[in-house]
Amino acid sequence: MKEYYDIVSNIITNDDFKKLKEDTHHNTNKYDHLIRVSKLSYKLAKRTKCDVKATTRAGLLHDYFHGGRKDSQANSYLNHPYTSAMNAKEVFGISEHESDIIKTHMFHHTFFRSFIPFINPNEKVKIKEGKPKTKEAWIVCLSDLLVSAYEGLRFNLGGKMAVYLLFIFNFINLR
Repeated sequence: MKEYYDIVSNIITNDDFKKLKEDTHHNTNKYDHLIRVSKLSYKLAKRTKCDVKATTRAGLLHDYFHGGRKDSQANSYLNHPYTSAMNAKEVFGISEHESDIIKTHMFHHTFFRSFIPFINPNEKVKIKEGKPKTKEAWIVCLSDLLVSAYEGLRFNLGGKMAVYLLFIFNFINLR
């Protein structure tokens, strides 16, 4: 995984990024969540011959905001991708491609929100705006969804569902 660490080393050693270890996220901390998403994104990008660097960096920075989602409107479920992209651009000088990947990583939530109106009823978003436009964006969206579900089950729930999700996560995560 030397290539992975070469891609992310300037981010994971950054003092501001390290502060994400203090933020709770999916029953773990945001730093660990971001590492998991970026590693899965990295592996999927390599297998699908996508832009590995952009996918890995966007996976690592997709939740690059401080505090919880309920702390401010900018950190909310559907706004935090834009906050994260803005922060990543300011601190790490990410490309437009990486920014677009980050901005669309919550498509699964946008999709469900469109026909289940009681999920975050105060937030307005159109499916067209939040839909991933590239393979790299779909990879980060899928990686975030799988890792989030894995973390939720691993750290919070038990039973058959945890076994199924762990199987899927480990199958995808094979070397």
